[in-house]
Amino acid sequence: MSEALHTVTTMPTARKSGCPFDPPAELIEAREHGPISRFPFPDGHEGWLVTGYDLVRSILADPRFSSRKELMNHHPLVDYGDIEVPPAPPGEFLLMDDPQHSRYRKPLVGKFTVRRMRLLTERVEQVTAEYLDAMEKAGTSADLVTAFAKPIPSVIICELLGVPYEDRDRFQENIDKFLGGEVDDDELIAAYMATQTYLAELVAAKRANPTDDVLSDLLDSDLTDEELKGMALILLSAGFDTTANMLALGTFALLQNPEQLAALRADPALADQAVEELLRYLTVAKQFQRIALEDVELGGHTIKAGTTVILSYNTANRDPDRFTNPHTLDIHRQEGGHLAFSHGIHQCLGQQLARVELRVALPALIDRFPTLRLAVPADEVALRPETADIYGVKSLPVTWRG
Repeated sequence: MSEALHTVTTMPTARKSGCPFDPPAELIEAREHGPISRFPFPDGHEGWLVTGYDLVRSILADPRFSSRKELMNHHPLVDYGDIEVPPAPPGEFLLMDDPQHSRYRKPLVGKFTVRRMRLLTERVEQVTAEYLDAMEKAGTSADLVTAFAKPIPSVIICELLGVPYEDRDRFQENIDKFLGGEVDDDELIAAYMATQTYLAELVAAKRANPTDDVLSDLLDSDLTDEELKGMALILLSAGFDTTANMLALGTFALLQNPEQLAALRADPALADQAVEELLRYLTVAKQFQRIALEDVELGGHTIKAGTTVILSYNTANRDPDRFTNPHTLDIHRQEGGHLAFSHGIHQCLGQQLARVELRVALPALIDRFPTLRLAVPADEVALRPETADIYGVKSLPVTWRG
């Protein structure tokens, strides 16, 4: 017999005042009622919200749940009516199932191995030092988002894709607009189209004059230029925005937990553990959706074919059945297996690159500026809205004066 079910009537869009790192209180409450809740979508579709670690992980590994874009007809915040969602464009494999997904992902797997990404460590150290030097030279305060968090992953992903140096500022500006969730629809569409146009030009340039980069390495495959453009867009999304927000929000979290900051500063060997704990604790990629392709028994309930399931990564990573004291930031934590990079066939391709950037940049920042602190009260730090795909801070004013 099915247990009594909790219902989440609307998707929470705000975090509790004074708790910028915790998921919205209503989501935590839902998890306290059980790992799965009913969720009526604004358009009337009866779906599900999964907040428990074990269930989220099992769905991510279950081919009976689809990631296909054309099946994503229901939005947790907006009633789209009868709008028909088209399939994902060629190459944008994040919103595809196998075998299409594997066709695009497999050629990239070898480009982002642990070994290859660790070989990038020296370059990440150089780029980090350059931006720390610039911060120090400019004075005793900065917006950490624009001075540090965004430029480092932007430079690295541009180099990996072979974006010419002279194009990077314009390129990053457009990426910021269409991934940041801070501009109106017209600006967002314009930035997206500009990025698409640029990537098409970039792929054509590589065809004419290959260089030492990921895109050029793929030219000998059977992938079309349109497919390469789509794959480049996915790499940008995975390789820039999420890491930039982790660098800024991670610094904010450490500054708000001074004992953890002191522990990391005293023992740089804790960097790997600290990065994994920050990824779990913050989970900036908050949630994704899956569609049941057939009837599935899940957590004692039947998920009907065609039903939309929302996977709450941030509550899964705060599940007390999986993590001890889950709402506490503890860089000494030994429990691994967080879902910040997802799980299954769609586990983040760029996770090793993100790890390298985080484990280099965060310790270097706190080592360079021993008196680093917020330049404004914590409750005045401007946060991205919960409606943004990736959570983070809009700006992070810091100072190291005195």
